[in-house]
Amino acid sequence: MGTSNWSSVTEFIIVGFPSLQSFHALLFTLLLLIHLLAIFGNTVIFTVIRSDARLHRPMYFFISSLAFLEIWYTAATIPKMLSNLLSKTKSISFTGCLLQTYFFHSLGATECYLLTAMAYDRYLAICNSLRYSAIMTPKICTQLAAGCWICGFMCPVIEVILVSKLPFCGSNEIQHIFCDFPPLLSLACTDTSINVLVDFIVNAFIILVTFLFIVVSYINIIKAILRIHTAEGRKKAFSTCAAHLIVVLLFFGSIIFMYVRLKTSYSLDYDRAFAVIYAVVTPLINPIIYSLRNKEILNAIKRKILQKGLINSSAQPPTPRKVFKKS
Repeated sequence: MGTSNWSSVTEFIIVGFPSLQSFHALLFTLLLLIHLLAIFGNTVIFTVIRSDARLHRPMYFFISSLAFLEIWYTAATIPKMLSNLLSKTKSISFTGCLLQTYFFHSLGATECYLLTAMAYDRYLAICNSLRYSAIMTPKICTQLAAGCWICGFMCPVIEVILVSKLPFCGSNEIQHIFCDFPPLLSLACTDTSINVLVDFIVNAFIILVTFLFIVVSYINIIKAILRIHTAEGRKKAFSTCAAHLIVVLLFFGSIIFMYVRLKTSYSLDYDRAFAVIYAVVTPLINPIIYSLRNKEILNAIKRKILQKGLINSSAQPPTPRKVFKKS
């Protein structure tokens, strides 16, 4: 078929959850609630850490950076998912689809790098505690976080450029809950083996290399913890890593299945299910994990609530006293 016979696609239809058509109102309510809770939870974590001088340490600096990222990570996909649940057309422009894909993957890659930086921070804190303060200075932490963001936003550029040059014809229905590389490639009317290979190489480098670095860091951390003589000391050392480890397993477990593969798609239901985990559930769970598993953050939140209550009570005018005249 010659390229002259290919029809130019100007917009895509995001199919979403076709098997749950009758539950769209319920899905909209549930997704909106999750989105608002995720924004609220991550905003609280970010604000509390930045405003509490007791938490101005490297570990909390990276936690606040992750919370800030999660706010934008949800904004890349969930608002459009919400509008599609209420809309009959569920359309998105070609450019809008590419932009959504770019920002979603940029923020996802940034999260991979941030989680890796957090693992490195924990490794230094436990395995090289004597030199930890000298190594993890505020300047180094800022440079590490900036490097995560810059690398994250550079990673999907090649993939987006390659997809933008593909011809699309026939069906314009994206069999997914948002725009993404695998469902886009399945709609192209030409051989996409180069795109699939590039996607695999980029994703394998971002996901597997960072995950391997985290695994190696935790192997050394566990070795160091086991060398601690007291049970209380081992418990205290591991408690600083537990929340991060849970987040890593949840996030990487879902994205490895989704993106490190040499096929454009597997089961559509599986793809949608795993997309919900890493795009919707993880940003909601992260602030819950960090606030419940970390006593210092929890105490800082309590102090902030108490401080707010005291300010509000002091701002109220005093109740006027009744003066009774003698008869």
